[in-house]
Amino acid sequence: MKWIRIIAWIGLLAMTVVLLNGFITGDFTGEGNVLLGMSWGIVSLVDLYAGFALFSCWVAYREKNLLRAIIWIILMMVLGFWAGCLYTLLASYRAGDDVNKLLLGKHAK
Repeated sequence: MKWIRIIAWIGLLAMTVVLLNGFITGDFTGEGNVLLGMSWGIVSLVDLYAGFALFSCWVAYREKNLLRAIIWIILMMVLGFWAGCLYTLLASYRAGDDVNKLLLGKHAK
């Protein structure tokens, strides 16, 4: 379980740095228009949101509370894998050393 936490912490910190950099130095609208004007920009966004959707299915499956799952899914769609890293990190601490509880949440036995 330790390696999951390490990867989640690294991802959370890296995403925090790049998101802050993007918001501080970038032009969201202008650069977004350029990105959507490129074939590989569209491929990257479809790939990203397919990953978001798949990860969100995992969140919905493992959460006991529907409202909590919906909030995490919205955060994922807005904040990307920053929210995914935070969710994984928090879920790993709640699961303790039980990998089944981490992966299956409410369905763990």
